[in-house]
Amino acid sequence: MAKNILFLTGTRADFGKLKPLISKVDASSNFECSLFVTGMHTLSRYGYTVDEVYKAIGEHRLSQGFRSVHTYTNQIHSEPMELVLANTINGLSRYVTEFRPDMIVVHGDRVEALAGAIVGALRNILVAHVEGGELSGTVDELIRHAVSKLAHVHFVANDEAANRLRQLGENPESVFIIGSPDIDVMLSHDLPSLEEVKRYYNIGFNEYGLVIFHPVTTDLEETARVSEEIVSVILSSEINFVVVFPNNDEGCELIFSAYEKLKGVPRVAIFPSLRMEYFLTLLKNGLFVLGNSSAGVREAPVYGVYSINVESRQLNRFKYPSIINVDGTGDSIKNAIELVKGKPQCEPVYHFGNGNSAESFLEVLNNNKLWQIPKQKQFIELKF
Repeated sequence: MAKNILFLTGTRADFGKLKPLISKVDASSNFECSLFVTGMHTLSRYGYTVDEVYKAIGEHRLSQGFRSVHTYTNQIHSEPMELVLANTINGLSRYVTEFRPDMIVVHGDRVEALAGAIVGALRNILVAHVEGGELSGTVDELIRHAVSKLAHVHFVANDEAANRLRQLGENPESVFIIGSPDIDVMLSHDLPSLEEVKRYYNIGFNEYGLVIFHPVTTDLEETARVSEEIVSVILSSEINFVVVFPNNDEGCELIFSAYEKLKGVPRVAIFPSLRMEYFLTLLKNGLFVLGNSSAGVREAPVYGVYSINVESRQLNRFKYPSIINVDGTGDSIKNAIELVKGKPQCEPVYHFGNGNSAESFLEVLNNNKLWQIPKQKQFIELKF
């Protein structure tokens, strides 16, 4: 009998990471594939990106039936993260009671992933965590490591991440290095052209910098201050900018407030969300990416695009010549922009994978040993 794999997605970002895995599993006769769609996907402020999920899977059998795709609204405007966590646990628990999967696949460090790991661990369902073992700042790192401790199986990007999971006491036999799944998409030949993306989003300029700035939940004063500095730099610059809304973590309202000053500025195109492939085309052809998104640390170096990483949210993450870390002052940001805007792109780097993650993921799923991994976890001591 085919095993049912349930993918949980709560944001445009994690769906972009999971989509290559979802497509590969859905095409296999050995598995049934289901999605639990929640979080930012269900919020109109962020473009109701659940529609993008349906578009992405519309050509597959996933679009058929309630069991395959279940949408659940886990929050209302400005609801705190702990309530979002509780709401997601409630909704997912009821779902798995009716449609019990053999495995729940979660990604990264969002509260939806934590909810999926909690439900799976407590309901005796195998939990697979994609891209555990990473480092970052703010509360994200706490959530990511908590998810790893609750998960039974780990699909990681590289040896560094695998080693960190071993330090956390995870069984090495449950850790599989497959690379970062979104690099499969990044290196594919199916990305839209820049002209197509510009037409789709009505972007009227050719050269631009990308801006993606998220709240630092552990330092809201920093969030407020830096978002105002970024806006001031944008307004005083002669460069065009494509600005993407922040995520919905606590503190996002501070960023939205600052972005009010950008409305109506001809050099600035602001979007609640961007389709994954369209975003990658914009990233690939951009002058630089500015902010504190992981896209500047993980994705931009794959294209050799410069990233100006502001303040602490990506603390201790991957370092490369294309990544310029600055404090949140306007002068530092301006100086970094001046430094990179006339430079040729850096050499691409494939520290987080080389484009075969989905194949590796499916290969692991098809190995019977995976399904023998015990749900009763044991802490594995490091031997010195």
